[in-house]
Amino acid sequence: MTALPFALNHMTTPSLPLGAFFELARSLGMSAVEIRNDLAGNAILDGTPAKDVAALAGRHGISIISINALQRFNEWNEAKRAEAEELIAYARNCGARALVLVPVNDGTGQADGERQDNLRKALAALKPLFEKAGIVGLVEPLGFEICSLRSKTEAVEAIKAVDGEKTFRLVHDTFHHYLAGEPEIYPGMTGLIHISGVTDGQVAVADLRDSHRVLIDQSDLIDNVGQVRRLRAAGYAGPLSFEPFAAEVHELADPAAAVTQSVDYIRSHI
Repeated sequence: MTALPFALNHMTTPSLPLGAFFELARSLGMSAVEIRNDLAGNAILDGTPAKDVAALAGRHGISIISINALQRFNEWNEAKRAEAEELIAYARNCGARALVLVPVNDGTGQADGERQDNLRKALAALKPLFEKAGIVGLVEPLGFEICSLRSKTEAVEAIKAVDGEKTFRLVHDTFHHYLAGEPEIYPGMTGLIHISGVTDGQVAVADLRDSHRVLIDQSDLIDNVGQVRRLRAAGYAGPLSFEPFAAEVHELADPAAAVTQSVDYIRSHI
């Protein structure tokens, strides 16, 4: 089996400017990152042109896995189309290989029938946009009870319904997989794994939020190691991208040391 290919999502250190973030990744021995369009005062939201991001990545020897993300992608309308076209173009022009697609997550669009129809409609409309740009759409089901797309099975069914197997892949997020409680995994359809741990045993599963997502160590309660081991045993060989949202991770004085410790723990257990 191939060595574990770790990557870094900018959410690990959201206050670092993009260049410093790329430097951090390289210092950790990683050459792949995910950049985000939801970090105020940072690229992409600060208006940094895509070609400048591409040049910066090139200087640091970094490959960009994805931009994270097109939000509410399954609430399809003309405004969403325009947003998607702009973000897909940015992803292509900055050298990103994919764009993450995040579903509506506010309690709407959940009705049986409605949510499947909305998903197929969005994927059918997005498919030619991704094909033209030559990048991949990474569909990320979220485990929150209010989410309109919790099930990877539903995501796979919709992708197949629009003949999108060459255009779309799943994000297997270990946190959201745990919250959703769906046993099925789809290694052949998985394009990226997001990893983060939970160590607070006082919080009920239904009450877990992004703020509980930390780096993975021996106290992890959501079986990151087991999830990754299972996916890799079934054939997944892609990157494992760190995506912790907890403030205590973002405020670390030495994030490099903390991520290195987590990498070492995961490697020693898989």
